[in-house]
Amino acid sequence: MRILGIDPGSRATGWGLIEKQGNRLLHIDNGVITTRADEPLGDRLGTIYRHLSGVITGYAPTAVAVEEIFMAKNARSALKLGHARGVALLAGFNHDLPIAEYSALQVKSAVVGYGRADKKQIQEMVRILLKLPEIAQEDASDALAVAICHAHSAGINQRIAGSGGANSR
Repeated sequence: MRILGIDPGSRATGWGLIEKQGNRLLHIDNGVITTRADEPLGDRLGTIYRHLSGVITGYAPTAVAVEEIFMAKNARSALKLGHARGVALLAGFNHDLPIAEYSALQVKSAVVGYGRADKKQIQEMVRILLKLPEIAQEDASDALAVAICHAHSAGINQRIAGSGGANSR
């Protein structure tokens, strides 16, 4: 299973690709799509969509996992973040990939084992779990954490979906 994790944002969208082989998690690649705050929102969303589509086309993931919105400083920020999430979901949908969404609590619990873990703890566990030589850039590390969460949750999600108890694509 090759998983594209996405940490959406209107200024910086992190992405991370991992592969699950049995019980092993392998790091494939990661990066951050940055946009300029002075660009119109539509242009920024287009940039995010094109880059994510390029990642999907180039790496052929078998699933996409996206972090849910958990907190925003204000309504305007939440709306922009929601737009970026929508673009990330659309990129996966348009490439006919199954899409999973996870809350920050679920991601933290899956990666660190503690739902109130801080950013540094998550980044360090991502580095350890994927055997990275150094901690990835913050947004990319968050995206890798979302992918790891999906890798740990996918089997459970498939069993639930098979019983008709979950929304899945």
